[in-house]
Amino acid sequence: MSFTSPKDAIALGLGMVHQHFMLIETLSVTENIILGSEPGRAGVIDYKKARDEVKHLSEKYRLNVDPDALIESMPVGLQQRVEILKALYRKANVLILDEPTAVLTPQEVDELFEVIKALVATGVSVIIITHKLEEVKEISDRSYILRRGEISGECNTADVSKEELANLMVGRDVVLTVSKDGVQSTAAPVIQISGLNVRDNKKLSAVKDLNLDIKPGEIVGIAGVDGNGQTELAEAIRSLRSVESGTIEFKGEDITHLKTKDLIDRKMAYVPADRHRFGLVLPMTVAENSILGYHNRQPALKSKRGLKLNLDKIAAGAESLVEQYDIRTPGVQVPAGNLSGGNQQKVILAREFSREPEFLLVTQPTRGLDVGAIEYIHSQILAMRDKGVAILLISLELEEIFSLSDRIEVMFEGRLVKEFKPEETDEKEVGLYMTGGNTDAE
Repeated sequence: MSFTSPKDAIALGLGMVHQHFMLIETLSVTENIILGSEPGRAGVIDYKKARDEVKHLSEKYRLNVDPDALIESMPVGLQQRVEILKALYRKANVLILDEPTAVLTPQEVDELFEVIKALVATGVSVIIITHKLEEVKEISDRSYILRRGEISGECNTADVSKEELANLMVGRDVVLTVSKDGVQSTAAPVIQISGLNVRDNKKLSAVKDLNLDIKPGEIVGIAGVDGNGQTELAEAIRSLRSVESGTIEFKGEDITHLKTKDLIDRKMAYVPADRHRFGLVLPMTVAENSILGYHNRQPALKSKRGLKLNLDKIAAGAESLVEQYDIRTPGVQVPAGNLSGGNQQKVILAREFSREPEFLLVTQPTRGLDVGAIEYIHSQILAMRDKGVAILLISLELEEIFSLSDRIEVMFEGRLVKEFKPEETDEKEVGLYMTGGNTDAE
């Protein structure tokens, strides 16, 4: 078949659930599901018929969704079910799910997989696009491996291991697990946050009376469902968002209201969650991106008082970083936007890590990257830890939190509600606290 629009694909029974949901938060479940395919005649919507159909589909496929609930009042796990219902309402018999577990807790993942198995049992074919190999092994019958836009392998999932799948994805042997020594530090904290309160863009309380400290050579991981204050916390620490009350101290100095430039001067590095919006200037070259934040000082400038950039030194420095951090680029004068996501992330890491920071704030460091890039980035983060850098890791990937963290702090509705040592808990227990299943705030 050849499609000229998504409408053609939908008409032939193809349904798609995007990684970022396509829902209107102020509308109800039923209104979202029928949008664009409203039943009725003469321009009058038969809402009762629509609601009954949504209720019937929800019960048939055991999705347990209230047809009258507002999307804005629903957790992400239920919102995803609404997206699946949208496809089923349009009579999809092939359902494509793009990174379906990216924002789900372990409990919600289990529930989603039960829904998928129920769909398959009724004859629906399901295609799942994911980089999570544990989930590939658990849910799929067959696997196709994509590398650089081409199929690099096809197999019955039961016949291969996670390691074999990873090797096919990257084209070489990949180490999926990391090893690290425990932290036994008696040193004073590098970062100490006390009674921090921060508001979001709607002026609502996003971070509530938060206390946290991080010692040299320690990685503290923040685990939480997206939207529970992690973004506002990171922005407040980086002086990208004003603090309503409370203090942030760096090596005993109150830095709560300093400018971002002042934090750079104090060797506080930052890897943002959105590399395109906040990490890079995509039309600028790799070399130019490598000096962002340090472009107004030596060695980027030709003289101490000069305004002209020393382009030769900038290029030489960038070439050194390209080699050291294995950045795959035709050259340092290539626009950063031309690189793959993994190599764009490496440019940010190279820039931030090469400044010999004493504190490193890392948010979503491997979002959208393949297992090869993830392996490399994890090794670099651990190398910084071993150099004595205090690291705050904020990630939606629980596997990443468990792999890298010395301590795990669970964040729910703007508060740190529980602290764990990774070796003394599991993803299910952490997931319970992530959804407020046990909110005995500490």
